[in-house]
Amino acid sequence: MHLALPIQEVAISVVSVSITECQSDFLSFYSPDLSLRERRQKDKEERLSLVLWRRPVTTLHYFLLETLLKLKEWTFKLWQRRGIVFLCLVLCSLFSIAYSTEGEHQQYVQYLEKKFLWCAYWVGLGILSSVGLGTGLHTFLLYLGPHIASVTLAAYECGSTDFPEPPYPDQIVCPEDGGVEDTISLFSIMSKVRLEACMWGAGTAIGELPPYFMARAARQSGADPDDEDYEEFEEMLEQAEGAQDFVTRAKLGVQHMVQKVGFFGILACASIPNPLFDLAGITCGHFLVPFWTFFGATLIGKAIIKMHIQKLFVIITFSKHIVEQMVSLIGSVPKLGPSLQKPFRQYLEAQRNKLHHAGGSAPADENWLSWVFEKVVLVMVCYFVISIVNSMAQSYAKRLQQLRHSEEKTK
Repeated sequence: MHLALPIQEVAISVVSVSITECQSDFLSFYSPDLSLRERRQKDKEERLSLVLWRRPVTTLHYFLLETLLKLKEWTFKLWQRRGIVFLCLVLCSLFSIAYSTEGEHQQYVQYLEKKFLWCAYWVGLGILSSVGLGTGLHTFLLYLGPHIASVTLAAYECGSTDFPEPPYPDQIVCPEDGGVEDTISLFSIMSKVRLEACMWGAGTAIGELPPYFMARAARQSGADPDDEDYEEFEEMLEQAEGAQDFVTRAKLGVQHMVQKVGFFGILACASIPNPLFDLAGITCGHFLVPFWTFFGATLIGKAIIKMHIQKLFVIITFSKHIVEQMVSLIGSVPKLGPSLQKPFRQYLEAQRNKLHHAGGSAPADENWLSWVFEKVVLVMVCYFVISIVNSMAQSYAKRLQQLRHSEEKTK
């Protein structure tokens, strides 16, 4: 009996030691992953603190350095494609010669120049809306939506859509002969703004290409890309089994639709205003969806289907009878209604006077509504510029962090 107790104690101690060793081995096996995840989270928090209103000097310094590095990278890429660059320079030289030489061809050259610059303007705004250098500029709300609204108001006020074709002058003016208001229809206004809307939609489709190419190159090479959205996408795939929140499950639903349905799945997601489409380019690139399948479906969905839906919504909203109903509804609001209704009527009356003004200086009946709208646009553009500065500064900070980690590994 006395010998059995020590033997039992020894056995228990041996088992406890083995359990402790197993626990230490288990922790040592998983600790690198845990420390790596903690380090990434710490680095991300440090980068996000790099903004103009917290660390202005450092943010501007990093922004300038990142700008120089980006210029160096773009210059190197252009040098690698010097054949294409040389061909573009030759074409520009030929166009410049044709532009500066007098002759009957000048009218066609000027027409092509105006059309090209007008289309490039709206395509550029679409690219900014989709890419935005990591921030996003809502150019539909700032530019395309107000343009469609002004054309709609002008068509109903002038009774015609025969005012100048794009590119428009500084302001839209009614034709002198006028027209009949009853001849204005939704389809005539839609055809008037079709070029701008389709070019803007094509720009948003082009803006989805950089994430696609980045994810495709990362999947083929096995390298870890320098992109926050791709890291979010990989984390979403890892946590797919235990996803509980609605946003993650919705993103996974879009990802499964794009992956399984293919062309028609991409087309369905791109054809509606879909905030979850941001990861579609990364999803298609990661799963090696063919380029023309992805870009063709995105282009058709955004530049044709989605743009007609948005365009129709704006035109209906700013149709004459609906605008008058909105003004009357504003007047029916108790107490504040009449005071708000008056400036809206003044604004609409000022717009009508401008549309019927065919030369000289336009009437300067400015009111607080137009002043507020201009200031809102100015604030949104300033926010976009500040966001670009912050984003590029954080990108340079990430370069420094990666360089520091690589030096630590080599030691």
